[in-house]
Amino acid sequence: CPRCMQCDTKFDFITRKHHCRRCGKCFCDKCCSKKVPLPRMCFVDPVRQCAECALVSQKETEFYDRQLKVLMNGATFFVTLGTSDKSELMVCRLSNNQRYLVLDGDSHYEIEIIQISTVQILTEGFTPGGGNTRAIGMILQYKVPGSEELMQMKFTASEDFSCNRKLSASWLAAMHKATKLLYESRDQ
Repeated sequence: CPRCMQCDTKFDFITRKHHCRRCGKCFCDKCCSKKVPLPRMCFVDPVRQCAECALVSQKETEFYDRQLKVLMNGATFFVTLGTSDKSELMVCRLSNNQRYLVLDGDSHYEIEIIQISTVQILTEGFTPGGGNTRAIGMILQYKVPGSEELMQMKFTASEDFSCNRKLSASWLAAMHKATKLLYESRDQ
């Protein structure tokens, strides 16, 4: 690698090359000066990363520190399969290995995260002036292993205060962050 992959500066005795610990590309000191922890690649201490990778690593760290616990603890929703009118009260949570969305109620479902194609967060409370919205549910589309057919599930936060609507809204917000990170990582 004779030149910086960001600014095209030529490497020599004074301008040394560094590689980003996340993407592995070669950069000059200016373009690879961020030092950020990278626990998913077993770097506990902060390591040198390019600006683009450092931003993604910071988002991941925030997600692991805040939202992951919320997703694993779960929340209660009314779940409707496909176009059915019948819904079932279920606890939805992320599995311990973080590979499945587990739904428990009278029925039991496990949806592999990699099979999820779209997540749409349903909100209410939008005002024309740009006021606050509140997450009240989500629509999830996924593929069943061994089939190309898309299945759909609708999650609606319960109106029953014993099911803790605030916890459901927090879970939905965490799920929204998780899907954004997932789609960003698929694009890289």
